Amino acid sequence: MRVHAPRVGLDAPVTAVGVDDEGGAAVPADPLVAGWYRFGPAPGAAAGSAVLMGHVDSATGDLGEFAALYDMRPGDTVRVHREGDAAPVEYRVTARETVPADSLPDRVFAREGDPVLTLVTCAPPYDGRDGYRNNLLVTAVPSDA
Repeated sequence: MRVHAPRVGLDAPVTAVGVDDEGGAAVPADPLVAGWYRFGPAPGAAAGSAVLMGHVDSATGDLGEFAALYDMRPGDTVRVHREGDAAPVEYRVTARETVPADSLPDRVFAREGDPVLTLVTCAPPYDGRDGYRNNLLVTAVPSDA
């Protein structure tokens, strides 16, 4: 799979991820790769929130692919290319918000309800001990909705 948002230059391979050692959603170590939370809906599912996560930067300070989320705005297009013969799924961004990292809204990982794509990355402030204290969430709906 691959995620692409042409206006902001996001273009990243996607790998399936699960849960990390602390019980949270795992994020790929490589800041150039996005992770799809495989215990929830997949992009293109008929219901629920398909979650893609990625790092905003690396330990060296180099920007990750999901730094592009900072420039996304409502109306932007996000395309998810899926494996095999599945057609790509196109989404339209409807919202961008910052939330505390330790309290993601339940809707981020919803398995029911209207289909959405939720993109997640880190957001300031940065605490040298605990990392980023917030998450940036970008919500998108299927373009045909």
